[in-house]
Amino acid sequence: MAGHMVVGSAALAGLVRPASAPDPAGGHRVLPVAPELTGLLPNRGLRRGSTVAVAAGQPRHSGGASLVLALLAEASRGGSWCAVVGVPTFGAGAAAELGIALDRLALVPNPGPEWATVIAALLDGVDVVVTAVPASVSASVANRLAARARQRGSVLVPYGRWEGADVTLQVVRGAWEGLGPGRGRLRRREVTVSARGRGAAARPKEIKVWLPGDELTRVIPRTVASAVDRPAAGRLRPVASPGRTVAGVSRRGALTLVGPA
Repeated sequence: MAGHMVVGSAALAGLVRPASAPDPAGGHRVLPVAPELTGLLPNRGLRRGSTVAVAAGQPRHSGGASLVLALLAEASRGGSWCAVVGVPTFGAGAAAELGIALDRLALVPNPGPEWATVIAALLDGVDVVVTAVPASVSASVANRLAARARQRGSVLVPYGRWEGADVTLQVVRGAWEGLGPGRGRLRRREVTVSARGRGAAARPKEIKVWLPGDELTRVIPRTVASAVDRPAAGRLRPVASPGRTVAGVSRRGALTLVGPA
């Protein structure tokens, strides 16, 4: 099924389900995540109304984009709608390979100067909203969007620096597997993911997990240092498999794109 472009704020309003509509997830307050990631989240999933940030990290610790996709996969497979905002280079092929349903995925590659308005509109009716964080976001705007997510029962997933998140995840170390002496292919990456937050997530945690995953998780028993350097703002750049294009995956489902009017 071919993807289609939705243009303008009116079309965006028509895309999301009304906030008063029945919960498509059956009223469940926690959306599922991959078993490998449950130990990082205080509710062992994405609690509706929460803000779960993914820190961009440093280039040498890249892997945050794959972590974002891994967070979305189980909820998407379970029937939830997801949206990704501000990521013109989003890898639809990588998303499909991880199990994200493209027919329930809305993309807003370039939200323009009305970024906060776009996020607020999506939070009114989309279950999980991922957004690349602009270079400068005031605390008041961040607080208003987090409050909107709580009110509407959506999950806000900022990718980049975000103050006041319920929990912040970050890839802090990683090593690729698959290359041999002079030959081979990169197949998967073992990454160490840290979690810190407030309330039930106040105690820092770390796990090691494969991305893409193979259901192998090893929890590191030691407590990590509570002082973690603030990550620099970054951009979400998932990469599809070699030779895979958006057109090549469009047969799996309709990919909804939302552009400026």
